[in-house]
Amino acid sequence: MSKLMESIKEKARQANKRIVLAEGEEERIILAAEKISKEKIAKVTLLGDAEVIKKKCPAADLSEVNIINPKNSDLKQKYADLLYELRKNKGVTQEQAYAMTDNCLYFGVLMIKNGDCDGMVAGSINSTGDVLRPALQIIKTAKGISTVSSCFIMCMPEDCKYGENGILVFGDCAVNINPSKEELASIAIASAASAKNIAGITPKVAMLSFSTKGSAKHEFVDKVREATELVKTLAPEIEVDGELQADAALVESVGALKSPGSSVAGKANVLIFPDLQAGNIGYKLVQRLANAEAIGPICQGMAMPVNDLSRGCNVEDVVCVAAITAVQAIK
Repeated sequence: MSKLMESIKEKARQANKRIVLAEGEEERIILAAEKISKEKIAKVTLLGDAEVIKKKCPAADLSEVNIINPKNSDLKQKYADLLYELRKNKGVTQEQAYAMTDNCLYFGVLMIKNGDCDGMVAGSINSTGDVLRPALQIIKTAKGISTVSSCFIMCMPEDCKYGENGILVFGDCAVNINPSKEELASIAIASAASAKNIAGITPKVAMLSFSTKGSAKHEFVDKVREATELVKTLAPEIEVDGELQADAALVESVGALKSPGSSVAGKANVLIFPDLQAGNIGYKLVQRLANAEAIGPICQGMAMPVNDLSRGCNVEDVVCVAAITAVQAIK
């Protein structure tokens, strides 16, 4: 495990946040809850039937874990009323709202909305769409952010000279297939925040393209250039440059040649890819060819954190994502 991940866990311990694991009857989630609790990374709530949970993992020590069954919880009616108020304009009836609270994913985000926990982790047995849908409906996006996106924190081998001490943030690599210029700008702003708040680095954001400063003419290039200008307008405190090719973003000599005077070119530690194909391919190539640790995907842009697991995740993956979620919840 990288030094950065250990640092994230320590930040989470100090924050002492409350994290709900929505898929509480899944064995990996139960064992992760035990570990998170023992390592004091967060206060954990498991959603599910306590008897089912105990039968799944009878040896697990869950003495410090809060277990709630949404189907018979004392909070059910309160959350149903909250959900109805939030969604009645979308046609949701009181009866439907009450039934929807049986769903652990809805119950979990309602816990966040009501202030009863600080973040949620799910996705070990549910699709990304199923995890994010209740969050988008109930928690919504953060102020100034219009698009929910994702990033990976790439921890390079110790001898790597790129990024900040070998740390780079890649966005978006998991959510938005073909973002508009407005969405691309939102991804950049959210990724810069993730770089600062989670990775602990001062963001220098490169908006990537196959062109550097007009070296090629195409509508794809125009989108990246216009997104860069939007970032400068919406978040003038962020150091950002674009459009830049990857070598101009990362290699100091190339950056100085292709974008002279830039505070980002050749020094970038946050790379914003123009679409999901480029982002997903890019992070996987770096992960495999450079033997980098890829921390994520980290969901970003929510008013309160909800993170999606891979369905192939292991127990340690869940623990790490819970720690990241706790850090994201720090105000």
